[in-house]
Amino acid sequence: MTETPTILIVPGLRDHVDAHWQTLLAARLPRVRTVPPMGREDLDCAARVAAIEREAQAIEGPLLIVAHSGGVVMAVHWARQTQRKVLGALLATPPDFERPMPDGYPTVAQLDVSGWLPVPRERLPFASIVAASRNDPLGQYERITDMAGNWGSLLVDLGEVGHLNPASGFGPWPRAEQLIADVAAMGAVAA
Repeated sequence: MTETPTILIVPGLRDHVDAHWQTLLAARLPRVRTVPPMGREDLDCAARVAAIEREAQAIEGPLLIVAHSGGVVMAVHWARQTQRKVLGALLATPPDFERPMPDGYPTVAQLDVSGWLPVPRERLPFASIVAASRNDPLGQYERITDMAGNWGSLLVDLGEVGHLNPASGFGPWPRAEQLIADVAAMGAVAA
């Protein structure tokens, strides 16, 4: 019998929001940890990557990452430097930090000086699913498709779900649990 993985939730730059699908998912899962909030104004990528590493190293047994938005970019930066074995990752609606984003989000220059750029494009060392939106204001679908291909990720087209956040009408996202099961199965096969 395979041990149930612990899910490590990696939220985006806006940290935890009570009505966000990741927060709601964390409340339902039996084995879960969440990367602690860093504050919306702290854009230091290295500090955020270090926070993922601390949480990942504190988990015993199989580990599965569930990242959203900027948390996806954090997770791919982290994957380049960690020695922690990872079963797989669900990477939901990654933003395109290399292109200007809407008002209220960091600029490309702010992200660059904070260590986010360039966004890693190497193949990830674990199984992964990129769940992409066709109308995400933070990432053009074709660019996210390219990222998924570079990372060696299975691309799941979510249709038009905006940024898959409360502003796009999402609180609960029931499909997340099936995608987690899918990526766990992919990781078990690859192991």
